Order: sequence, then structure tokens, then C-alpha cells
Amino acid sequence: MIAVSDIAYVRYRAPDLERMERFLLDFGLRAAARTASALYMRAAGAEPYVHITELGEPPHGTGLGLLAQSEADLERVAAQLGLSVQDNPEPRGGRIVTVTDPNGLRVDLLHGGLSAAPLATRKPLPLNTISEHRRLAQRQRPEAGPSHVMRLGHVVLKVRSYRESLEFYTSLFGFRISDTYYAGSKDNTIMAFLHCGLGGRYTDHHTIAVAEIPGGGFEHSAFEVIDWDDVAIGHQHLAAKGYKHSWGIGRHIQGSQVFDYWRDPFGNKIEHWTDGDLINDEYVPEHHRLEPSALAQWAPPMSPEFMS
Repeated sequence: MIAVSDIAYVRYRAPDLERMERFLLDFGLRAAARTASALYMRAAGAEPYVHITELGEPPHGTGLGLLAQSEADLERVAAQLGLSVQDNPEPRGGRIVTVTDPNGLRVDLLHGGLSAAPLATRKPLPLNTISEHRRLAQRQRPEAGPSHVMRLGHVVLKVRSYRESLEFYTSLFGFRISDTYYAGSKDNTIMAFLHCGLGGRYTDHHTIAVAEIPGGGFEHSAFEVIDWDDVAIGHQHLAAKGYKHSWGIGRHIQGSQVFDYWRDPFGNKIEHWTDGDLINDEYVPEHHRLEPSALAQWAPPMSPEFMS
């Protein structure tokens, strides 16, 4: 078994690349590359791009890219599935193995290729708390505008079979269960948050989640921003631009992220987040009933739109 190190990108389909690009710029991404049929958008970190939109219909999430720790891992996965490792034809280059998950999503396993020079952004704001004063003789003056998206954090997948999808992502890519949700009885598990199985190394609470929800595709993709102010400033910017808000600002329970959800112009749910949990393979999973009260420690009331 291999263990992927992180998620590289999410892949969507949409009928209008210009309209998607305008939204993603307002969301806080930057243009990375463009072809006649595909748009590549980057964050401020070292990945050459984190969001791909391919021209076409119907609009929806179509796949994701995962980072292998070595080319030998690519070879292991390829051999397990009777495939071959190929040169990656997309702008990042490097080597790639492409598989299809049990729900029809494209999953690219990647190694090598281009990296990007990180973009200049402001530093996280120091906060004064009742017990720790970190900001002395300094004002807080963050600028208005889009959030500063630093990286892609995770994707939540709507799957037909929780158990089949869990087996696929854990056995093939080495993901480990972080926490789970059940519906009805406790033995009816329908959702799992999965972290990269990196042993003692700390990683995001979840890089992928699989949830047995009708519809298939992505429930949402989620992008990490600098800090709480960056979430709130991005919220204000997107609202002023007239984009559709979905839910937030709030703090999740599983993963603890401060979150804010929006809809892109084609109805895809997309999240800004900050201040998430970091765990390793020693983490002990929790098991909770899936209901609205289990999704947030604090937040505005959840609208029916969010669950669609």
C-alpha cells in the first residue's frame, strides 16, 4: 500500500471558462494557464494549479489529483491495476497514473513535474486574547478584496456506496479514517473523513471525505485561506459581487475549521476555511449521528439550499 502526501487539484466541467475564471479570481485564486478547452487556476502556494475547469456540459465536479511520494508509488498503483505510468500531458508535467473511482470520478496520481514560486501575501494577523497579548502597539488593518487562497485542502465526495468508496481510497491510496458519521443506527456508517496515512507526520484532519449521498460527484471542494479575517473579508467581497452564499461563517465540529460556503456560477459548492485540526495516525476516530447539529459548533442556521 502507498500513502499519498496531499491533494493536488480538483477538476470540474463548465460551459463558460470566462465566467468561471471571473468567479475564481473573486474567490481568491489566480490564473495559471489556459488552453482552448481548459482553465487552470492556482493558489498562493507551491502547487502550479489547484483548480481545473474543462469546457463542456453538464457542469459538475469530474475528478481530483493526488500527490504520490515517489515514482515507485506510481509504479505500485499502476501494477496493482494493470495500468502503465504515463507522461502527464497537462501543464504541470511529471508522471501520472489515471484511474476511475467507483463513482465514475477521474483520479490522477501524480509525481514530479513543475512547482510554482509561492505568491507574496500578507502574514497572518497576530491576535490579542485574554491570556496572551501578541500584538503590542500595532493596529489591525487588513485590506478589503478577495480572500488569499493559500492551498486546496480537501474535497467531499457524494458516493453511491460508502463501503465500496472507502475501500477504494484506503486500500489504493493509503488514506486512514479520521472520524465517521452514521444515519439511524450506529452500525449504519454513511460518511468518513479520511486523512493521508503518513504515520507520525501531522496532516489535515481530512483530505478526502466520502459520503453516501444521492447525486454523485462533489459535495464541495475546500480551500485554505490565511486566517479568520481573510475568511470574513472574502465573504464581504463575494457578497458585494452578488455571488450566491450557501452557509457560514461558522466552525465545524469534525476538523474544527472556521468555514464559509459559496456557490460558483454553475452551482458547485466551494468553501473558504481556516484554523483546521492537524492529526496523525495515532488519532482516535469519533463516530457521530449525521444531522445538522453535528456539523457546526456555531454558525447561522443552515438553509435547505446548503443540503441540495
